[in-house]
Amino acid sequence: MQSQDAQSVLVLKVWPWLEANLKRIILFTGIFALVLFIYSFFSYRHQQNEITASQALTQAMMTPDSNQAAAAVSQIAEKYPDTLAGQRAALQSALIQFDNGKFPEAQAQFQAYLDGHPGSPFAATAALGIASSLDAQGKTDLAAAAYQRVISLYGDTTEASSAKFALGSINEKQGKNTEAERYFEDVARSNPNSSLGNEAGMRAMELKSKLAAAPKLATTPKS
Repeated sequence: MQSQDAQSVLVLKVWPWLEANLKRIILFTGIFALVLFIYSFFSYRHQQNEITASQALTQAMMTPDSNQAAAAVSQIAEKYPDTLAGQRAALQSALIQFDNGKFPEAQAQFQAYLDGHPGSPFAATAALGIASSLDAQGKTDLAAAAYQRVISLYGDTTEASSAKFALGSINEKQGKNTEAERYFEDVARSNPNSSLGNEAGMRAMELKSKLAAAPKLATTPKS
Protein backbone atom coordinates (compact mmCIF):
# COMPACT_ATOMS: atom_id res chain seq x y z
CA MET A 1 0.00 0.00 0.00
CA GLN A 2 2.80 2.39 0.91
CA SER A 3 4.55 1.50 -2.35
CA GLN A 4 1.46 2.39 -4.40
CA ASP A 5 1.10 5.68 -2.52
CA ALA A 6 4.74 6.51 -3.22
CA GLN A 7 4.28 5.80 -6.94
CA SER A 8 1.14 7.98 -7.00
CA VAL A 9 3.03 10.84 -5.36
CA LEU A 10 5.86 10.46 -7.90
CA VAL A 11 3.40 10.57 -10.81
CA LEU A 12 1.72 13.67 -9.38
CA LYS A 13 5.10 15.38 -9.11
CA VAL A 14 6.39 14.35 -12.55
CA TRP A 15 3.19 14.84 -14.58
CA PRO A 16 3.10 18.65 -14.36
CA TRP A 17 6.74 18.76 -15.51
CA LEU A 18 5.93 16.47 -18.43
CA GLU A 19 3.01 18.63 -19.47
CA ALA A 20 5.08 21.80 -19.23
CA ASN A 21 7.97 20.35 -21.26
CA LEU A 22 6.08 18.09 -23.66
CA LYS A 23 6.91 20.13 -26.77
CA ARG A 24 10.58 20.27 -25.83
CA ILE A 25 10.68 16.51 -25.19
CA ILE A 26 9.05 15.81 -28.56
CA LEU A 27 11.50 18.17 -30.28
CA PHE A 28 14.59 16.59 -28.69
CA THR A 29 13.27 13.10 -29.40
CA GLY A 30 12.74 14.02 -33.05
CA ILE A 31 16.24 15.53 -33.32
CA PHE A 32 17.80 12.43 -31.74
CA ALA A 33 15.89 10.14 -34.11
CA LEU A 34 16.99 12.24 -37.11
CA VAL A 35 20.65 12.22 -36.03
CA LEU A 36 20.50 8.47 -35.48
CA PHE A 37 18.97 7.97 -38.93
CA ILE A 38 21.61 10.14 -40.63
CA TYR A 39 24.44 8.36 -38.82
CA SER A 40 23.03 4.94 -39.71
CA PHE A 41 22.58 5.97 -43.34
CA PHE A 42 26.12 7.26 -43.80
CA SER A 43 27.59 4.34 -41.85
CA TYR A 44 25.76 1.91 -44.12
CA ARG A 45 26.85 3.78 -47.24
CA HIS A 46 30.47 3.83 -46.04
CA GLN A 47 30.38 0.08 -45.44
CA GLN A 48 28.93 -0.49 -48.91
CA ASN A 49 31.59 1.74 -50.47
CA GLU A 50 34.28 -0.19 -48.59
CA ILE A 51 32.96 -3.49 -49.94
CA THR A 52 32.60 -2.15 -53.48
CA ALA A 53 36.08 -0.59 -53.47
CA SER A 54 37.64 -3.76 -52.08
CA GLN A 55 36.01 -5.92 -54.75
CA ALA A 56 37.06 -3.50 -57.49
CA LEU A 57 40.65 -3.45 -56.21
CA THR A 58 40.83 -7.23 -56.16
CA GLN A 59 39.54 -7.37 -59.73
CA ALA A 60 41.97 -4.66 -60.86
CA MET A 61 44.95 -6.51 -59.37
CA MET A 62 44.01 -9.61 -61.37
CA THR A 63 44.33 -7.68 -64.64
CA PRO A 64 47.38 -9.09 -66.49
CA ASP A 65 48.17 -5.87 -68.35
CA SER A 66 50.13 -3.59 -66.00
CA ASN A 67 49.01 -0.39 -67.74
CA GLN A 68 45.35 -1.35 -67.49
CA ALA A 69 45.84 -2.38 -63.86
CA ALA A 70 47.49 0.96 -63.09
CA ALA A 71 44.62 2.89 -64.67
CA ALA A 72 41.98 0.82 -62.85
CA VAL A 73 43.72 1.14 -59.49
CA SER A 74 44.12 4.88 -59.94
CA GLN A 75 40.39 5.24 -60.67
CA ILE A 76 39.52 3.31 -57.50
CA ALA A 77 41.78 5.58 -55.43
CA GLU A 78 40.09 8.67 -56.86
CA LYS A 79 36.54 7.32 -56.50
CA TYR A 80 36.84 5.90 -52.97
CA PRO A 81 39.43 8.06 -51.19
CA ASP A 82 37.77 7.70 -47.78
CA THR A 83 37.90 3.90 -47.68
CA LEU A 84 40.78 1.66 -46.66
CA ALA A 85 40.50 -0.09 -50.02
CA GLY A 86 40.78 3.28 -51.74
CA GLN A 87 43.88 4.08 -49.72
CA ARG A 88 45.39 0.72 -50.60
CA ALA A 89 44.60 1.47 -54.24
CA ALA A 90 46.46 4.77 -54.03
CA LEU A 91 49.51 2.99 -52.65
CA GLN A 92 49.21 0.20 -55.18
CA SER A 93 49.14 2.75 -57.99
CA ALA A 94 52.43 4.17 -56.71
CA LEU A 95 53.93 0.69 -56.39
CA ILE A 96 52.98 -0.13 -59.99
CA GLN A 97 54.69 3.07 -61.15
CA PHE A 98 57.78 2.03 -59.18
CA ASP A 99 57.78 -1.49 -60.62
CA ASN A 100 57.49 -0.01 -64.10
CA GLY A 101 60.62 2.07 -63.50
CA LYS A 102 58.73 5.39 -63.30
CA PHE A 103 60.48 6.46 -60.12
CA PRO A 104 59.71 10.23 -60.12
CA GLU A 105 56.02 9.49 -60.70
CA ALA A 106 56.06 6.87 -57.94
CA GLN A 107 57.76 9.28 -55.56
CA ALA A 108 55.13 11.95 -56.27
CA GLN A 109 52.28 9.51 -55.65
CA PHE A 110 53.80 8.21 -52.42
CA GLN A 111 54.30 11.80 -51.24
CA ALA A 112 50.74 12.80 -52.18
CA TYR A 113 49.40 9.82 -50.25
CA LEU A 114 51.49 10.60 -47.17
CA ASP A 115 50.48 14.27 -47.25
CA GLY A 116 46.81 13.32 -47.46
CA HIS A 117 46.87 10.45 -44.94
CA PRO A 118 49.61 11.11 -42.37
CA GLY A 119 47.85 8.99 -39.74
CA SER A 120 46.99 6.10 -42.03
CA PRO A 121 48.01 2.51 -41.24
CA PHE A 122 49.85 2.62 -44.58
CA ALA A 123 51.79 5.83 -43.84
CA ALA A 124 55.01 3.92 -43.09
CA THR A 125 54.75 2.10 -46.43
CA ALA A 126 54.33 5.41 -48.26
CA ALA A 127 57.31 6.95 -46.43
CA LEU A 128 59.46 3.95 -47.36
CA GLY A 129 58.22 4.26 -50.94
CA ILE A 130 59.43 7.86 -51.08
CA ALA A 131 62.89 6.84 -49.84
CA SER A 132 63.10 3.88 -52.23
CA SER A 133 62.05 6.07 -55.18
CA LEU A 134 64.78 8.58 -54.37
CA ASP A 135 67.27 5.74 -54.00
CA ALA A 136 66.29 4.30 -57.38
CA GLN A 137 66.86 7.71 -58.97
CA GLY A 138 70.41 7.78 -57.63
CA LYS A 139 69.65 10.62 -55.19
CA THR A 140 71.62 8.89 -52.45
CA ASP A 141 71.85 11.71 -49.90
CA LEU A 142 68.13 12.50 -50.13
CA ALA A 143 67.31 8.80 -49.99
CA ALA A 144 69.44 8.30 -46.88
CA ALA A 145 67.68 11.19 -45.14
CA ALA A 146 64.29 9.76 -46.14
CA TYR A 147 65.25 6.31 -44.81
CA GLN A 148 66.29 7.93 -41.53
CA ARG A 149 62.85 9.58 -41.29
CA VAL A 150 61.20 6.18 -41.71
CA ILE A 151 63.29 4.82 -38.83
CA SER A 152 62.59 7.83 -36.61
CA LEU A 153 58.86 8.02 -37.25
CA TYR A 154 57.85 4.38 -37.50
CA GLY A 155 59.94 2.65 -34.85
CA ASP A 156 60.03 -1.13 -34.87
CA THR A 157 57.90 -1.66 -37.98
CA THR A 158 58.93 -3.84 -40.90
CA GLU A 159 59.28 -0.64 -42.95
CA ALA A 160 61.85 0.67 -40.45
CA SER A 161 63.80 -2.60 -40.76
CA SER A 162 63.75 -2.27 -44.56
CA ALA A 163 64.99 1.32 -44.21
CA LYS A 164 67.87 0.17 -41.99
CA PHE A 165 68.79 -2.54 -44.50
CA ALA A 166 68.79 0.05 -47.30
CA LEU A 167 71.01 2.36 -45.23
CA GLY A 168 73.35 -0.56 -44.66
CA SER A 169 73.59 -1.05 -48.43
CA ILE A 170 74.20 2.66 -49.02
CA ASN A 171 76.98 2.78 -46.42
CA GLU A 172 78.57 -0.38 -47.82
CA LYS A 173 78.66 1.12 -51.33
CA GLN A 174 80.30 4.23 -49.88
CA GLY A 175 82.96 2.13 -48.15
CA LYS A 176 81.60 2.85 -44.68
CA ASN A 177 81.76 -0.77 -43.63
CA THR A 178 81.54 -0.20 -39.87
CA GLU A 179 78.30 1.77 -40.19
CA ALA A 180 76.95 -0.73 -42.72
CA GLU A 181 77.69 -3.67 -40.42
CA ARG A 182 75.87 -1.95 -37.57
CA TYR A 183 72.75 -1.47 -39.67
CA PHE A 184 72.78 -5.06 -40.93
CA GLU A 185 73.30 -6.48 -37.45
CA ASP A 186 70.41 -4.40 -36.14
CA VAL A 187 68.11 -5.75 -38.87
CA ALA A 188 69.25 -9.33 -38.27
CA ARG A 189 68.69 -9.00 -34.52
CA SER A 190 65.22 -7.49 -34.94
CA ASN A 191 64.08 -9.95 -37.63
CA PRO A 192 65.63 -13.33 -36.72
CA ASN A 193 63.11 -15.49 -38.59
CA SER A 194 62.64 -13.54 -41.81
CA SER A 195 64.35 -13.56 -45.18
CA LEU A 196 65.34 -9.92 -44.65
CA GLY A 197 66.90 -10.76 -41.30
CA ASN A 198 68.78 -13.74 -42.76
CA GLU A 199 70.12 -11.63 -45.63
CA ALA A 200 71.15 -8.90 -43.21
CA GLY A 201 72.91 -11.44 -41.00
CA MET A 202 74.96 -12.77 -43.91
CA ARG A 203 75.87 -9.26 -45.04
CA ALA A 204 76.93 -8.38 -41.50
CA MET A 205 79.17 -11.47 -41.27
CA GLU A 206 80.82 -10.65 -44.61
CA LEU A 207 81.53 -7.09 -43.48
CA LYS A 208 82.82 -8.28 -40.11
CA SER A 209 85.30 -10.54 -41.93
CA LYS A 210 86.43 -7.64 -44.12
CA LEU A 211 86.88 -5.37 -41.11
CA ALA A 212 88.84 -8.04 -39.26
CA ALA A 213 91.12 -8.60 -42.26
CA ALA A 214 91.68 -4.89 -42.96
CA PRO A 215 94.20 -4.22 -40.14
CA LYS A 216 96.23 -7.31 -41.12
CA LEU A 217 96.40 -6.15 -44.71
CA ALA A 218 97.42 -2.67 -43.60
CA THR A 219 100.30 -3.97 -41.43
CA THR A 220 101.58 -6.64 -43.83
CA PRO A 221 105.00 -5.45 -45.13
CA LYS A 222 105.46 -5.20 -48.85
CA SER A 223 107.96 -7.63 -50.34
